[in-house]
This record gives sequence, C-alpha cells and structure tokens, in this order.
Amino acid sequence: MCMQALSAGCKLEVDRGPDWLMVKVWGLEVDLENPPALADVIWAMAQQHFTYRIVLELDQIPVLNSYLIGQLIQLYKRIRQHDGVLRLCGLSPYNRRVLRGCALEDQFPAYASRVEAVLGGSDPRLPR
Repeated sequence: MCMQALSAGCKLEVDRGPDWLMVKVWGLEVDLENPPALADVIWAMAQQHFTYRIVLELDQIPVLNSYLIGQLIQLYKRIRQHDGVLRLCGLSPYNRRVLRGCALEDQFPAYASRVEAVLGGSDPRLPR
C-alpha cells in the first residue's frame, strides 16, 4: 500500500491486488482555480502497474460533484480503450442517486466493498 498526495487535502491510497488496482480517494476538495488531475494520476498509476482493472473506493467522498463525475468519465473512457474495467465501491446512497440521475449507473457499477467490486457481484463459491 502506498499513499500519494494529489493536491492540498487530497490523497490517494493505492493497493495492488492480483490483476487489480485499488485506489481509495481521501479528502477530495476541488479548488476550481487549480483542480487536481484525478483521472490523469490514476491513469498513470494503471500504466505503471500494467493493469487496467481499477476499483475506486469513494466512501470518503461526501458528494459526487460535476468535476468528479467528469474525471470518472475521462478515466472510464481511457480504461475502456484498453479493454479494462472501472468499478466503484463505498458510495453513499446519495452518491448512488447522483449517478442514477446522470444516467451513469451502467458505466460505473457500484458495489458495497472492494471485495464485491473485484468479484463483480458474483458468488465466489460458485463456478465461473
């Protein structure tokens, strides 16, 4: 696990699992004058780790604002170009409604935990 500061007050906690990169976002307070390049930083991490399967843990994000949604869309497009997967976990009920309101539920599958996100909702006891 490593921690990377993205901007003042924003940190990314990164864990590498088999075939997955787990990124927990902490304290994302967007300064509209100088917003952090969240999509660029996470994309660079994916390339560095040679994996395009990413779980974003967003339980520390109180509100999915338009800036963050734009960053998620930008990251999603890059990952899809490499046949990758982007899954979200830890979203509050409010943030799930925000995704639904933006018609983004299909692009951003949301799960309760990182384990569920990696499994994609399948039961690990059942054959695949």
